[in-house]
Amino acid sequence: MRKVLKILFSRLMVMSVLMIFQIALLIILTVQLSTSFFYLYFVFSLLSLTVVCFIASQRSSPAHKLAWVIPILIFPVFGGVLYILIMSNRNNKKFRDKLNTSHKESISYLTQQPYVMNELYRQDRNAANQSGYILRTSGFPVYNNSHSIYFSSGEEFFVTFVDELKKAEKYIFIETFLIREGLMWNTVLSILEDKAAKGVDVRVMYDDAGCMTTLPHKYYKRLRAKGIKCYAFNPFTPLPEVRLNNRDHRKIIVIDGYTAFTGGINFADEYINVFERCGHWKDSAIMVKGEAAWNMNVMFLQLWSSMSNEPVDYDLIKTCTIFDDSYEPDGYIQPFGDSPFYKEAVGENTYINMISRARDYVYIFTPYLVLDHQLITALRLAANSGVDVRIVTPHIPDKWYVFLVTQSYYEDLIEAGIKIFEYSPGFLHSKTFVCDDVFGIVGSINLDYRSLYFHFECGVWLYKTKSVKAIKNDFIETFKKCKEITLEECLKVKLLKRIARGFLRLFAPLM
Repeated sequence: MRKVLKILFSRLMVMSVLMIFQIALLIILTVQLSTSFFYLYFVFSLLSLTVVCFIASQRSSPAHKLAWVIPILIFPVFGGVLYILIMSNRNNKKFRDKLNTSHKESISYLTQQPYVMNELYRQDRNAANQSGYILRTSGFPVYNNSHSIYFSSGEEFFVTFVDELKKAEKYIFIETFLIREGLMWNTVLSILEDKAAKGVDVRVMYDDAGCMTTLPHKYYKRLRAKGIKCYAFNPFTPLPEVRLNNRDHRKIIVIDGYTAFTGGINFADEYINVFERCGHWKDSAIMVKGEAAWNMNVMFLQLWSSMSNEPVDYDLIKTCTIFDDSYEPDGYIQPFGDSPFYKEAVGENTYINMISRARDYVYIFTPYLVLDHQLITALRLAANSGVDVRIVTPHIPDKWYVFLVTQSYYEDLIEAGIKIFEYSPGFLHSKTFVCDDVFGIVGSINLDYRSLYFHFECGVWLYKTKSVKAIKNDFIETFKKCKEITLEECLKVKLLKRIARGFLRLFAPLM
């Protein structure tokens, strides 16, 4: 009985009931207006049509447009009015202004050394063009004096991460989408408490929506009581505010400014397989040591400043950085961030750049395959040009509806010569690219609309590093554990399942 009451009065349940109530109210009012106030119904519907035309004329991405057009067409009476109210909401503008201000304050602390880019141009114009795009659109420079280590599983990552965490002397910054109490998080929290007690500047930021079902409400107060500075990013409410769509999906850990981690790994026991969820949970991460870690420092502080409403003393943070020359510089490393408020979809375009410039092969790990026209075109063009394109997705999904949409793309991609594999042991959560033995990307960016257009994301672009070889080896070993999907299997899918996939795919821009 206690468990039932806990579920009924949980934050998720309360939020869900309030949102369902709002939708039900819209439906009831729509029916009432259409039957009793026809002229008013007509005027509001005309307003919605005008709003749809306005959205279509904007310079934003087709995905962003569809994310608005679909709800407006579902609720034609109030869709247009809601759009106007939401877009004029002061909280939305305030949220965006804070982020823009934080971004501008950090720009002067991200400086590209000309000799690094010049040397990259001399070595490989293709690589320099890819790196240059990231620099010009996101502001994050590339480095040739840093080192990286790739982790092919959450277990590998966790061992090294805990060791590095224990070495912290000045500061620890952690940014994550999800935290679930258990062995993994409790181990980390114990170290963070100890470090905070010793005077280390410990900061944690988690996404409020991502942790809605995994942490108690206002969990940040518990961490603050332990001496840990903490914020829940973009607190979730059931009110219709566009900012609530912009979640912090990044995974960033910075230790003393010279060691940083990112990848797909959140702080929950399934990520290190001490708790089984969806079979074996495969993920990946990367550790960066050296000056390149500064990019991730700035990424964290940009969002931290927007939540804390406190200016960041970047000079002070930089003077606290502990330099470590025990590693060997290796290749070119460029950590970068992506924001829904950038003028371009940096994450998606970085992926497309790598796919389009591939000569021999491009291998991709992704938990979700919800593609827009640009990505489909790039993948098909590469495969039809003779590039070996392989995509690995999960065999056991964590979200059945997204998995149905993922599978809806198989037939079209396989017909173009792309090889699709499903990870037989369970769920694959890694977001990793490797290309032509020289390029790689490891980060938090899924191949779905939400990651590519609506979330705050991050990744690490790699060129001629030892970690690129490790990434390729991970793919080779993973292929052995996968089942390749054939065109014959796609053609044998039952009609009802095809209909379900097609219906759900209509809502792909919302996934």
